[in-house]
Amino acid sequence: MNIVILSRNAELYSTERLVTEGEKRGHKIEVIDPLKCDIIIEKEKPTIYYKNRYLDYVDAIIPRIGASVTFYGCAVVRQFEMMNVFTIVTSDAIQRSRDKLRSLQRLSKAGIGMPKTVFTNYSRDVEEVIAHVGGTPVIIKLLEGTQGLGVVLAETKNAAESVLEAFNGLQARVIVQEFIKEANGADLRALIVDGQVVGAMKRQGKEGEFRSNLHRGGSANIIKLDAAELELAINAAKALKLPVCGVDMLQSARGPLLLEVNSTPGLEGIEGATGKNIAKNIISFIERNAKR
Repeated sequence: MNIVILSRNAELYSTERLVTEGEKRGHKIEVIDPLKCDIIIEKEKPTIYYKNRYLDYVDAIIPRIGASVTFYGCAVVRQFEMMNVFTIVTSDAIQRSRDKLRSLQRLSKAGIGMPKTVFTNYSRDVEEVIAHVGGTPVIIKLLEGTQGLGVVLAETKNAAESVLEAFNGLQARVIVQEFIKEANGADLRALIVDGQVVGAMKRQGKEGEFRSNLHRGGSANIIKLDAAELELAINAAKALKLPVCGVDMLQSARGPLLLEVNSTPGLEGIEGATGKNIAKNIISFIERNAKR
């Protein structure tokens, strides 16, 4: 098959692994920068133009769209959808997952456990917001943050007020969440392919760090999820209509709690921690679903 990986950097670990596994299985793999694609919209003949040629021969795409290029990246994915090209995640699902607030609203309706969360419109009444999530310490997150950026732990009421006032002054949208102390700076990442968990790791923040992101110096080890964790991961992916994604959750005294769902999960951490060939699973998923 002709498979296109939409990625701005062909040398990223995840992109390279997908190319390697796809070629091993006899497919023609191309890495294309979505920002260099021209979208041509006309009656009954939607096309994409890239580097002096039309991309009218593609069987399937693997979007690796960074958060900073969500708008244009999703427009390119949507155009491929209009051309009846199979995509491992749809443009709608990517956009839904990138909107933290919208995701949490959908997930709570689907019955997914999560830390108590409050969103407010630049509220002056910071005390009330903190009370809604059960008092300090609290986690304050920028709605647009990724990789642990824009996430603050406020341990006291004064600290929470200062952070919220600063974000409000910048007109930055934030959510406030209860702090799950018993998680001890660790979280779980489950990698979903075709609606099933194909690998899971426990990420531990470095000493004194409450964020466990590997980009922030955390470490990762393979873990076997229990029944409740498996169920949460699969149901969260289903609720956001993401057949391929990373589901992050915390272990709490009241069971697993969802942190977020990532529609473009990196493969380096999970393949390194688990020793599993996730890239091959993704290519196999395409083989089962794409029309040649």
